[in-house]
Amino acid sequence: MSKAPTGFDADFFVPANERDPVKAARDPARPLPKRFYKQAVAAPAEGGYGIFLDGRPVNTPARRPLVAPSLPLAEAIAAEWAGQGETIDPATMPLTKLMNTALDGVAAQMHEVEAEVAKYAGSDLICYRAGEPESLAAAQAAAWDPLVAFARDRLGARLALAEGVMFVAQPQAALDAIARALRDYVGEGAGASLRLAALSVMTTLTGSAIIALATALRAIDVDAAWAAANVDEDWQMRAWGADAEAMARRAARFAEFEAAATLARHSTPQ
Repeated sequence: MSKAPTGFDADFFVPANERDPVKAARDPARPLPKRFYKQAVAAPAEGGYGIFLDGRPVNTPARRPLVAPSLPLAEAIAAEWAGQGETIDPATMPLTKLMNTALDGVAAQMHEVEAEVAKYAGSDLICYRAGEPESLAAAQAAAWDPLVAFARDRLGARLALAEGVMFVAQPQAALDAIARALRDYVGEGAGASLRLAALSVMTTLTGSAIIALATALRAIDVDAAWAAANVDEDWQMRAWGADAEAMARRAARFAEFEAAATLARHSTPQ
């Protein structure tokens, strides 16, 4: 993004804990940069589809071209830029931030990130059930039993279930099957780092590699996946009421999950 006005830099799209600490100490409360463009569009570029601000291509914080492998994905990213007001607020641009993470970070450490995602299968959310109250146990079964069946029938992984929080070791055959499914989905070439980044975010947000894979493979839609990840929280809210601050945090997490699902579903080259 050359010729951007003074005050804007790509560091705004880097998580706060990964920013240059010297720079952060020098200016810990920087104002949001002003919008410096009128139009944001997606258009063909080398390697796929780029995002252009008044004709200038968008780059990642590491100055790599921000290029999507499919037009729908590029259009979704461009929509985030087009939707900005007088200032540019990265908090409202989860897809842009995730693309930056994939291209600048995940692409350089594919094996490590893949291993971290696979590790979640060893203690997956959907395997740990409440014995009581009966209403919570029923809600978990309704949301999670279809996902256990998905793991068995689609991934070839027969998962062991447990009651309570006592750890249960998963059969190695199941873990191997999930690892293979993860590897097969991520694949190679253009879009691989994007698909892996999407899986990583969805897995971390839900605590479930199975929910993430089911979403990526379109076995479950985004709303159903998010509901499955929040069965316990929803049950507690029905029992005790919702807290406004907690709901705001949840809405922010859902925006990240939705962005990751978008990335997962549109990261195959057209």
